[in-house]
Amino acid sequence: MHPTLVDIGLNLAHDSFDHDRDHVVAAAAAAGVRHMVITGSTLDGTRAAIELARAAPDRFRATAGIHPHHAHEFHEADLPALRALLQAPEVGAAGECGLDYFRNFSPHADQERAFRQQLELAAELGKPVFLHQRDAHDAFMAILREYRPRLPAGVAHCFTGNERELRDYLALDLSIGITGWICDERRGHHLRELVRLIPADRLMIETDAPYLLPRDLAPKPQSRRNEPKYLPHILATVAACRDEAPEIVAAATTRNALRFFGFEK
Repeated sequence: MHPTLVDIGLNLAHDSFDHDRDHVVAAAAAAGVRHMVITGSTLDGTRAAIELARAAPDRFRATAGIHPHHAHEFHEADLPALRALLQAPEVGAAGECGLDYFRNFSPHADQERAFRQQLELAAELGKPVFLHQRDAHDAFMAILREYRPRLPAGVAHCFTGNERELRDYLALDLSIGITGWICDERRGHHLRELVRLIPADRLMIETDAPYLLPRDLAPKPQSRRNEPKYLPHILATVAACRDEAPEIVAAATTRNALRFFGFEK
């Protein structure tokens, strides 16, 4: 019997799943991944995530937001549409929102404006936030610190940062999402030590599928597409790094995620 898991970050509306989405969900469930949070990163992507979540609200939640890559496409006139999407009962968090100065697909000013607008909406509507940050830690923290007292909760999605970043997030009472990056012995080796510092009540796990296929997965799928069915592989790595039984980590991360994203309502 597999432990029950929650994948808190899954791009299920991605076109790579168009031909076999139902099979992907069934395979995940068979692996113990009973609940999944479908990421919204544009207005249209959020609408698609909500539609998927609506089909099985006992299994899915969606996030509603604008990824920093798409901040330049998001304008003042779009705020009412995003506010309405955030109020859908299937939406468990605002985001994916934040800053990404690594790719810089949107100018910094647009990213910071869109981030502030989404934090304001989340505070207004009482939604937790699903956060993205890459190579922008100081600017990200400066903005987030302003809004954090008004936000019910937040999770640093796909955490890949250093110890200073982790401690800053924990000091703001954020939860931390760990992906298959921890399985990469080259880029993710530092996470194997840092994951021990995350309190059990702040830890969550995610695949970010179809991205971030765990590098040490064997055999690797020919498509190199990540899927939520590989979440137990990430769980096993996290548990080993924390020197804890997988069942203990599974129970904690599942409990945290069900509460955070509103599955328990």
